[in-house]
Amino acid sequence: MDCKKKEFNLDSNITYLNCAYMSPLMSSVEEAGIIGIKKKRQPNIISGEDFFSESDKLREEFSKLINSEQRNQCVVIPSVSYGMANVANNLKLEKGDNIIVVGEQFPSNVYPWMEVAQKAEAEIKTISPPDTKTGRGELWNKQILDSIDERTKLVACGHIHWADGTIFDLRSIRQKTYEVGAWLAVDATQSLGALPFDVQQLKPDALIAAGYKSLMGPYSIGMAYYGSALSDGNPIEQNWINRFESENFSNLINYNEHYQPGALRYEVGEHSNFILVPMMLEAIKKLNEWKPENIQQYLIDLVEKPISILRKSGFIIEETKYRASNLFGIRLAEHHQMNELKAKLLESNIIVSYRGDAIRVSPNIYNDSNDLNKLVQALTSN
Repeated sequence: MDCKKKEFNLDSNITYLNCAYMSPLMSSVEEAGIIGIKKKRQPNIISGEDFFSESDKLREEFSKLINSEQRNQCVVIPSVSYGMANVANNLKLEKGDNIIVVGEQFPSNVYPWMEVAQKAEAEIKTISPPDTKTGRGELWNKQILDSIDERTKLVACGHIHWADGTIFDLRSIRQKTYEVGAWLAVDATQSLGALPFDVQQLKPDALIAAGYKSLMGPYSIGMAYYGSALSDGNPIEQNWINRFESENFSNLINYNEHYQPGALRYEVGEHSNFILVPMMLEAIKKLNEWKPENIQQYLIDLVEKPISILRKSGFIIEETKYRASNLFGIRLAEHHQMNELKAKLLESNIIVSYRGDAIRVSPNIYNDSNDLNKLVQALTSN
């Protein structure tokens, strides 16, 4: 796979290594949004069928991306917090039960559990990252697995950690949750699209992702997959379009107690967004065309040598098995000064993020070896 920089409109004067903050838009995704805006100029050309057709195409493309057999298990959501709230609304908890989250997890995958745990007098077990700079990912995964017990009702974690790219062993976590009868809810915002995810293999009860990072879409739209455990659950909102036979506009006032099939009950109201849906659809079409496994390999090849050079210069980066290549944390040795390094990166117009004690670097398919070489040069120059 070759670099896709030409598909984007990035400023040539900057080196953008910050997809984990927000991805740039592809030109084709931008154009899809503009077409949607222009369509709203003349609402008379928007038919009743248009409320359903394009979002159905989006579900179909998303189901391909995650290898879901049924597209009606895939739904349009506005945010990760919304997607997780649907899980929280259906989680059965009793006093003394526990929910497991990983330390320093993004708040949208923490606050929903805090609320339901407090109501049920259940426990939130936070598995903090180990206080070590070597073997950190392996030990962290072991601690998560060891924390799952017979009172665990949910493990809520990312596919990779949003701050430093630590990969969580979802296959082993899923197996352990099966053994104790717990759910698994995965936030894949920072990985989906850049890393393969197969719901038929990993079988999460919920897979949630915001659209504006590695899915390469716009802000305020995301996608979710809900497994069979949630098929007959209660959504957090009651809207007209999620009800059975809502396609029949002339019959809407004959209120229907049944929902659309599968997980469609969980979709946000007004999910037929005539601007954001076509943008998200175009982005996922591109990802399916390029294939996440190809994107992943491109990024592995892209960062391998730069990471090796940085390690030799004393920087600490997780071993390959336990970190992603589309997002990784660079931790400093004792002789490094964070403020000095920030100044060097700023002076070189290199855009990254800083999370905790790590410089968070998140390249993607619009980056090439020149971009990573500039990063290395800035961090290692005297």
